[in-house]
Amino acid sequence: MAFQFNEGDDQVIADINVTPLVDVMLVLLIIFMIAAPMLHQGIEVALPQSSANPLPLRTEDPLVLSITQEGLVYLRDQPVHETRLVEQLQGMIDSRGDDSVFLKGDRDVPYGKVIEVLNLLYEGGITRVGMVTEEGDSSKPRRR
Repeated sequence: MAFQFNEGDDQVIADINVTPLVDVMLVLLIIFMIAAPMLHQGIEVALPQSSANPLPLRTEDPLVLSITQEGLVYLRDQPVHETRLVEQLQGMIDSRGDDSVFLKGDRDVPYGKVIEVLNLLYEGGITRVGMVTEEGDSSKPRRR
């Protein structure tokens, strides 16, 4: 038998009950599994749709550059002036070791604005730029 009770022996049991700890850890695991896909980088913009395959992520925390419908440029969630954009990006790229930048442009932003930002990045030596889009409806026929 695993349990022995001695009526005259009042010893303290020094074992830790891990059942509450396991319960709390499982609840936290479930919460983080549900909340993690909801996290995103940058600010919220209405992305255009595309059916292209996504590029693989090389880092856990990518540099996200966003252009709003009004034409404002944001680095992650902080607004940045276009004259300082390359300077700030270059400092972040040098400290990370990964030179890729993801560009999120609102679907209603003028195409010329996106090209201006891409040109600024290219002139600053930042050439690994990925365009972020939403997954499109694959049932629609593609125009060629």
